[in-house]
Amino acid sequence: MKLSIVMPAFNERRTIREIVAKVLAVDLGEIEKELVIVDDGSTDGTRDILRELDGKNGVRVHFQPQNEGKGAAVWTGMRHSTGDLVVIQDADLEYDPEEYKVLLHPILAGKADIVYGSRFLGAPHGHRVLYFWHSLGNRILTLFSNVFTNLNLTDMETCYKVMTRELVDRLDLQSKRFGVEPEITCKVARMRARIFEVPISYSGRTYEEGKKIGLKDAFQAIFTILRYSRWEAPKDDVGAITLRRMAKLSAYNEWLHRRFEHALGTRILEVGSGVGNQTRYFIEKERVVASDIEPHYVRELTAKFGARANVRVASFRFPLTEADRADLAKESIDSIVCLNVLEHIEDDKGTLADFAAVLPSGGRLALLVPSLKALYGTLDIHLQHFRRYEKDELTALVAGTGLEVESVRFLNRPGVFGWWLNSRVLKRKLLPKQQLSAFRLLLPLLRIEEKAAPSFGMSLLVIAKKR
Repeated sequence: MKLSIVMPAFNERRTIREIVAKVLAVDLGEIEKELVIVDDGSTDGTRDILRELDGKNGVRVHFQPQNEGKGAAVWTGMRHSTGDLVVIQDADLEYDPEEYKVLLHPILAGKADIVYGSRFLGAPHGHRVLYFWHSLGNRILTLFSNVFTNLNLTDMETCYKVMTRELVDRLDLQSKRFGVEPEITCKVARMRARIFEVPISYSGRTYEEGKKIGLKDAFQAIFTILRYSRWEAPKDDVGAITLRRMAKLSAYNEWLHRRFEHALGTRILEVGSGVGNQTRYFIEKERVVASDIEPHYVRELTAKFGARANVRVASFRFPLTEADRADLAKESIDSIVCLNVLEHIEDDKGTLADFAAVLPSGGRLALLVPSLKALYGTLDIHLQHFRRYEKDELTALVAGTGLEVESVRFLNRPGVFGWWLNSRVLKRKLLPKQQLSAFRLLLPLLRIEEKAAPSFGMSLLVIAKKR
């Protein structure tokens, strides 16, 4: 286990040696430390001091070519850090590195993904008494943040935030200055991270002593909260953004579930659970193994369903290893649900063979894949689809892996034109949010498909049984 301490620094000549010494002196037992300092274009001699410290005792320094702001320095430090856990440390002696042990405890105990050190929870050693208006401003900004994130934090603006590497890798921070604090808060809230607060001591400094935050930064924080309160996922993660938008289409998700629920047994393996859009319909079953290969989905599934005794959240990569085959054999799975996943796997035939190997005789597979090769375009490319399927081709593929195909049918005829227009004509990389929201208006057209299967559609649904 390694803890990366990310320290942004700008014109901190008077305190930089002392805070570095304090950080290096903290004893965290078996946890390794690295200190990543980012000088944000200092002009007071701080850079000269940091050049002396660079490369000694686990200290690494990165020099920004010019002053870009605290947020830019924090993000640079995070991207250059290598620890399993990351904590932000100001360079001005306001925060005591001895608090790391308190901050780390909820994460090491498996209770949290990010921990905030709150200056307002009642620190055991008290705090320096300073500006009333500054304190009031912090509380107002925290309240404003809580309104938009639906959290109950007491100190959103605290510097002390320690988080897992998985969270850090998905932050994609854009704020250059002090907006970094509300941006982190908005994003971890939207990621459904497990958030803890612990009390910390605080020794604030005066403006004469070098304090830099002011009224301008308060207004910037408000703007940041408004901007990121509806954040979905990192801008290049098209799959995650799509899943979050689909999560809002509960009527469609329920309609889709009803198309295959009759084929399910009592012990289900869901392959590629994502954010749980379908998992929630299985949780009353005797046993549910919700799986995904992406750590951020595994974390979110654990937060949503991990407390249920009949639900296991796991990560299985297909085709399976022998160890994973043995693991799943112990689960006595009688049904596999694989919705919009097979197209992401290069070896689709090997994966279907694994499904057949996992299922007992008479066990069933519910498989949903994108259909019609003619629709393949930019949306598929950015969703990392290897292919779309034709009906006869898919039937033969499934039947050739030890599974008996009971039914194959097209689903979602109304969506074909929209996909063709966006993917083949407009060449978009992501379906517009407005179009997905409008899709719920097409639900009456989908219900027509319940009476007679359409001759074409966006997807193919296969129900197959193990021979």
